[in-house]
Amino acid sequence: MLFAAPGGWAQPYPSKPVRIVVNFPPGGAADQLGRALGAKLSESLGQSFVVENRPGANGAIGAGEVVKAAPDGHALLMSSGGAITVNGLLMKDLGYDPMSALLPAAPVAVVSVYLVVKPAIPAATLQEFVAHLRANPGRLNYGSPGNGSSPHLAGEMFKRAARVQATHVPYKGAAPALTDLLGGQLDFMFDPGVGLPHVKSGKLRLLAVGSPRRHPAYAEVPTVGEVLGAEFDADTVFGLYAPQGTPRETLARLNGEVTRVMRSAELVERTAAIAAQPLVLSPEAFAARMRAEHARMAALVREAGLSAN
Repeated sequence: MLFAAPGGWAQPYPSKPVRIVVNFPPGGAADQLGRALGAKLSESLGQSFVVENRPGANGAIGAGEVVKAAPDGHALLMSSGGAITVNGLLMKDLGYDPMSALLPAAPVAVVSVYLVVKPAIPAATLQEFVAHLRANPGRLNYGSPGNGSSPHLAGEMFKRAARVQATHVPYKGAAPALTDLLGGQLDFMFDPGVGLPHVKSGKLRLLAVGSPRRHPAYAEVPTVGEVLGAEFDADTVFGLYAPQGTPRETLARLNGEVTRVMRSAELVERTAAIAAQPLVLSPEAFAARMRAEHARMAALVREAGLSAN
């Protein structure tokens, strides 16, 4: 009995390889951040952190997989904030409530969205673009990573604030939407940073930032709010989530390690590549921020009459 007892004791976390489910396709902000983070956590914690992409339904499919996983910290979700705060508001047949079924473990970065247009659009400024939209009501379209995603909601907020009409085209992630924008099938997009290299190469034109304040990496680019004279905040927090029931000490271990590795050169470079900004919060503070964001999004969904259809 004495010799057998240690096998029943709790083992240090992690005690086996960890799955990081990214609920959007390869190439998007969640995927880029998740893969860079997983590589550093593998080094620092001595177990493999394996990234698996499970896209679809604005992240609901991948999130659902993690909800059903054992609550021991060995299955994690790397997700945009919108998939957690908005999906339960839009998808009545989801089968779970993301806000209660998933525990915020560690924020990774605040991801801003950037209003980008294809070069064929005859507008060099946001003011000119708004005028172009008003002259062509309902004729332009914009893509997003899916219904309820932060780029989608940014588009809805923009249409209301600018008093314009445009058609929303949802995709399974930012990367496929960006592909169609570059190919000319879409007219514009609120990009979560993955399209910024194409702005630098001249394949896309950046007109505004969807944050409350100008972005330090693009200080010369105005915010949507300052041009339209209205409050405009489409920022979202990307982070790691664990199934409900995961021990608090496991969440604390993850949180501390994520905070540490986010300071590494690799993560600083990866975060900067999509102009995201690292965020440090305890699990409790992260959860409080998500509750506040959920309340804000609930008001927007209600006022705009949005649904997942």
